[in-house]
Amino acid sequence: MTIGVVLMTYGAPTDPADVAAYLGRVRKGTPPSAELIAEMRTRYGRIGGSPLVAITRAQAAALERELGNGFRVRAGMRFSDPEIDVAVAELVEQRCARLVGLCLSPQWSPLLMGGYERALCGAIAARAPMMPYAMVRAWHRTPQFIDVLAHGIRRALETLPVDVPVLLTAHSLPRRVFETEPDYIGQLRETADLVATRADLPEGQWSWAYQSAGHTAEEWLRPDLKELFPALAAAGHRDVLVAPVQFLADHLEVLYDLDVAARAEAESNGLAYHRVPMPNTDPEFIVALAAVTRSLMS
Repeated sequence: MTIGVVLMTYGAPTDPADVAAYLGRVRKGTPPSAELIAEMRTRYGRIGGSPLVAITRAQAAALERELGNGFRVRAGMRFSDPEIDVAVAELVEQRCARLVGLCLSPQWSPLLMGGYERALCGAIAARAPMMPYAMVRAWHRTPQFIDVLAHGIRRALETLPVDVPVLLTAHSLPRRVFETEPDYIGQLRETADLVATRADLPEGQWSWAYQSAGHTAEEWLRPDLKELFPALAAAGHRDVLVAPVQFLADHLEVLYDLDVAARAEAESNGLAYHRVPMPNTDPEFIVALAAVTRSLMS
């Protein structure tokens, strides 16, 4: 029996001309302002365009190799090509007997990630309504995944001062989302605690912070990592290491929000900025994804 795996993530615009349409899809059809379009085009331009789709495709190919015979893996984007529907169609054409949906977010929120499952269900209903399927939800405690993040931190620390402060980060959320689904933030914090323990970080060396708050008037969760830089510099530190616990590939929130915006803020406070590399197609990470996939088979 061949099992098809749909590896799902957010997506990205294909080029500067696609930014407006992409933002419209993200905003569920609400046209973005001219100012927002211009700002996002600038950001994507600064990083040379998002590599997210290409990386996700490479992750899918590596995961298929790691899983071996009996598995087919395709990448499916929620807001760009290749769409989830296209991934499902390819797996149906390859006569897969069962499908698995795996969202590239270790922490699960029905409000934030439910759209992936609805897209998967809709595609299956249209293409193969009798096809059995399963959806992987939270996998933020998976030991192999925790090891990947912890090993990344330990490798980065080998070249830095022994007491360098480490900021473990996740994407900020509007407070209303937290109040609706506090368990999601709990999962993020649990991942951070597990990673810090596995990386042997003393309690006083690491801090929790948010990043990439949206451009809206509502309240977003804090502290933003950039708000922590002045105190770190005042305490005598000259370096800072940033380690996201939620992102699994290079994309805008990493390459611009961290490597451009946060770097500039750190340097303005006299701190040398360092970041743990994203898992991308690191063989350790692909092994972790395979373990998550297989856990649903048992």
